[in-house]
Order: sequence, then structure tokens, then C-alpha cells
Amino acid sequence: MEIALRAALIDWLSADPALAAQLNAIVEEAPSRTSLPWLAIASSASTDWSCKTTPGREVRVALELHCRGDAPETAVTLVAGIEARLAGLPRDQAGFQIVTAQFLRARAEQRRESRRAVLLEYRFRLLAA
Repeated sequence: MEIALRAALIDWLSADPALAAQLNAIVEEAPSRTSLPWLAIASSASTDWSCKTTPGREVRVALELHCRGDAPETAVTLVAGIEARLAGLPRDQAGFQIVTAQFLRARAEQRRESRRAVLLEYRFRLLAA
């Protein structure tokens, strides 16, 4: 279910016209030759979340936004758009159902050459369809 969730997240985020217009890539791992800004799944991990009758997983996913800018508020609009899009992720997916989706934490980091990275971590609890 973890791999299927990752694919669903990339498809859902890529289908948003506003995000697609602002980001040069929305991918599963850091692109090697894409100009900023871009969004990627930095990592994911899953554990068992089954019930008596249905297999399930708890999946934690970290999304990383890379952009350019010196001001702390540089990525505010992009982060808000990503969070809003994730809040609307359909609960019924191919092969599984999202029971809960919860924001866990965020981390912002200023890097050299006016680069900025924002990490958004979420927890998804899934049951097999």
C-alpha cells in the first residue's frame, strides 16, 4: 500500500493546475536536472495498521519542496497550495482506502546560494479495499 500511496500522491499533486504552473517538477524522488522550484517525496515508511478483517498500513510520507529565495516567506504560497491539495486527496483509491490523513510536522531550512528547502511530513492510515 505504501508504493500505491506514493503514486497516488504524485498523481494527485501533479493534477492540480495551480501547483503544476508554479512547480517545474512533482516527482517521487529528487530530480537530478530540474530547475527550482520542485517538489519530491523525500522518504516514506510504513508499519502494520491491520484490523481483524482487513489488512492495513500506517504510512508516513515526507514531501520536500525546494525553491529559491532569501526571505523566510518565500515558499508560503507554495506550501499553502500543497497543504490544501493534500487535504482534498480522495479517500477512496485503487486498492486501498485512506482512513485518516494527518499533518505531522514541517521544517524549513535556508541553504547556500539562496536555496530554501521545506519538508512536510504526513501520516496516512490505510485499509485495503
